[in-house]
Amino acid sequence: MSRRLRMGLIGGGPGSFIGPVHRIAAELDREIELVAGAFSSSADKSRAAGESYRIDPARAYPDIATMLAAETAREDGIDFVAVTTPNHMHLPAARAALEAGIAVICDKPATATLAQAHELAAVVAAADKPFALTYTYSGYPLVREARHLVAQGALGKVRKIVVEYPQGWLAGEAAGKQAEWRVDPARSGLGGCIGDIGVHAFHLAEFISGLRVVQILADLGTVVPGRQVDDDCQMFLRFDNGARGALLASQISVGERNGLAIRIYGEKAGLRWKQEEPNQLWLFHDSGRSELIQAGDAGLGPDAVAASRTPGGHPEGYLEAFANLYRDFAKLLRGEPGSLVPGIEEGLRGMALIETAVHASAAGAGWTDLTV
Repeated sequence: MSRRLRMGLIGGGPGSFIGPVHRIAAELDREIELVAGAFSSSADKSRAAGESYRIDPARAYPDIATMLAAETAREDGIDFVAVTTPNHMHLPAARAALEAGIAVICDKPATATLAQAHELAAVVAAADKPFALTYTYSGYPLVREARHLVAQGALGKVRKIVVEYPQGWLAGEAAGKQAEWRVDPARSGLGGCIGDIGVHAFHLAEFISGLRVVQILADLGTVVPGRQVDDDCQMFLRFDNGARGALLASQISVGERNGLAIRIYGEKAGLRWKQEEPNQLWLFHDSGRSELIQAGDAGLGPDAVAASRTPGGHPEGYLEAFANLYRDFAKLLRGEPGSLVPGIEEGLRGMALIETAVHASAAGAGWTDLTV
């Protein structure tokens, strides 16, 4: 087997939720090892984070530029960076790494604005290095099975797609590091809820169906007084095959935890998957028969099998799905086939959704074309 790939982490300092998740996911299959990082804009906090990740103290750097200069000079330097910062730092961090000749995997959304996403796309093209985005839910085995079923024609022509993502954790005043930056447009970008979780729902709909949204009718709201970004969103969708759909994303739905769910209805069958019950996929046939497909079942398609680590009855979840994206990214770095990790195209589409929805909703516009 080839050596483990060496990862540098940008962000993920003290108080970060997603930084440790990236580290666990990356290292789960022992194909990747975290060896360096610029974990915070504070040198002291970066050093403390390096200690918590148990890396060589000399490789916990005070800033991104220092890390890239030092690591590119080492024979055992990093092979790629993972960008886990708030959105406003995605473009400068990714640009710096790519221009230094280092591949990038980045949290979604790609950037803070659509204009920045186009800048990033140009940088990715010029650097000719792998770039990927962690749309985590596309890593679940049964999400990949649902994609396989749609592609194989099990549903017939897709007619309707309904995707929802309710949360309740921002129903009151934002408190704590994770909440505060998400409701600050200087760090989150133009979108709040739509940029944080709405793009996950949007990507899931397109990933499973293989279709593209071409028009939206958006209604975004700011419910909590004084908040500067949306925290409750709904929109109707039109897809490129003529199918219609709906997307709901909310962070003020009290009692909801992480309720991402999708339903797709075709001429011959429908399907349903819920993130909080990720090891079950329901397939509803037009004969009236309901079929439960479970993780680890015999007869799953090749993508679901490749994404599974345990036999049926041994649940896999969020961390394993995240790890599947890292495993796919490792394939890209090694030039191997079979990767399903999202890239800059999905990043552009996500940013187009955010900006189109925010502007169209604010203007009270009707049906609006979604163009990248």
